[in-house]
Amino acid sequence: MSERAIERAFREEWSAILASLARRLGDLQLAEDATQEAFAKAASVWPRDGVPTKPGAWLTTTAWRKALDQLRRDRRVVERYVELQPMVEDFDEREETPGLEDDRLRLIFTCCHPALAIESRVALTLRCLTGLTTREIASAFLVPEPTMAQRLVRAKRKILQAGIRFEVPAGGAVAERLAGVQSVIYLVFNEGYAASEGEQVVRADLCTEAIWLGRLLHRLLPDDPETAGLLALMLLHHSRSASRQDVQGQPVLLADQDRGRWDREQIAEGVALLETAVARRSPGPYQLQAAIASRHARAPSFEETDWAGIAVLYGELGRRAPSPVVEVNRAVAVGMADGPRAGLAILEPVLASGALGDYGPLHAAHADLLDRAGDQAAAAAAWARAIDTTDNAALRANLRRRLAGRSGKGLG
Repeated sequence: MSERAIERAFREEWSAILASLARRLGDLQLAEDATQEAFAKAASVWPRDGVPTKPGAWLTTTAWRKALDQLRRDRRVVERYVELQPMVEDFDEREETPGLEDDRLRLIFTCCHPALAIESRVALTLRCLTGLTTREIASAFLVPEPTMAQRLVRAKRKILQAGIRFEVPAGGAVAERLAGVQSVIYLVFNEGYAASEGEQVVRADLCTEAIWLGRLLHRLLPDDPETAGLLALMLLHHSRSASRQDVQGQPVLLADQDRGRWDREQIAEGVALLETAVARRSPGPYQLQAAIASRHARAPSFEETDWAGIAVLYGELGRRAPSPVVEVNRAVAVGMADGPRAGLAILEPVLASGALGDYGPLHAAHADLLDRAGDQAAAAAAWARAIDTTDNAALRANLRRRLAGRSGKGLG
């Protein structure tokens, strides 16, 4: 019972406790150390004394006292201890501040501060908001644990030395900084949904953590349509995860996926979130991508997919957020709606620009369209290029099989 209570409290309270301490202490490392000590104490005390009525309040008060003990032991900050010590009673009943004042929202904006390198933002967000260990984060992103540890230490040190405050940006800066927060969450999701390296096609743990972060951000900012769109997008994509690889871990094309295994609850939730966001009449890239994912998720079969509608949505996405990657996806949709030659016409300028020369999906899309257009020799060269530019071992093996079999089925 106490073990399950600690696990539940860790999931539900870790970020809130860490955020509360970080705001008051102004020191993320000290706040994290104290929070860890509080959970360690709970692991030894709760089995003996029982689970407190308010686990979060107990953990927060314990963490605060641990932080004060650490400050008292450090003579270099004795003045700071004297200043903070009277505040200890504030934690007997935790403050609950809604909306933008929530400490966790402050922590999210701090972890995703633009002064930090993007890889540090991702690592720090996962460490502070989800509680993943340094080893787990390093494993997820296929880097040595010492490398990830150094990355986290440098990020925390920069926050302290640069005087980055634990606060939500004021005024017009909120929208700009919020976009950065959303991009960090989506980057985590994408690495789980389409692993760029390693042996796995899908890393469900990263997808799950990103969706958890998306839920947290949406709970803190319920009126922001793009935050709702981001959560909807992740849910709609993740609803297909069980069918995207076979029992051997090999990728399964969208045309071959068993739609009976798609998670209908996640689809329903994603569609409902999207509809609520769209009703606010403030469209944005995440809502458009979610609308595309919704067309796929609700199609009865691959053949009955509304490819024309998806192509139109990609066109609008490209207008609002121009990107050669969007053009690749639009080419695939147009190729399915209007034929491979139409898709190849859209890909031609992307290929000519060289901007995505090392982007495997571009060459895979090119190869597929060429195959369907009957240009076998050019298709073989494009398949070979796709293989050379794909780092994920499972995806690379799949491309080799497609080159050998030349099934001609649409990309997934």
